[in-house]
Amino acid sequence: MQPEAAAYLWDAREAAQRVTEFISGLDETGYRSDALRRSAVERQLEIVGEALNNLRRVDAETADGVPDLHRIVGLRNVLAHGYAVVDDGVVWAAASERVPELVTYLGLLLGEGPSGA
Repeated sequence: MQPEAAAYLWDAREAAQRVTEFISGLDETGYRSDALRRSAVERQLEIVGEALNNLRRVDAETADGVPDLHRIVGLRNVLAHGYAVVDDGVVWAAASERVPELVTYLGLLLGEGPSGA
């Protein structure tokens, strides 16, 4: 893996970990009612999508293994460019159901154990 690819993976993993921190202790109702957290989660998801899109450019082979890469980048595009049509339910589902799996996978690609060590 190229050093640049590892940097993008690290950026994506760090942003994804922030998402899990930002939603910790919330349910969907709590998330929807907290504009500050919604904004923070959306920004971190944009970073995840941008980093993985850049990974795809520099190391397509590694990027091809990332589950749902096209959906992640697509969500980033909606958040960045289609902000008027952002569906909080879709963002919540991504953040609460998919991001924890992504954190684990990205950690494994970075050579870390399942616990991040």
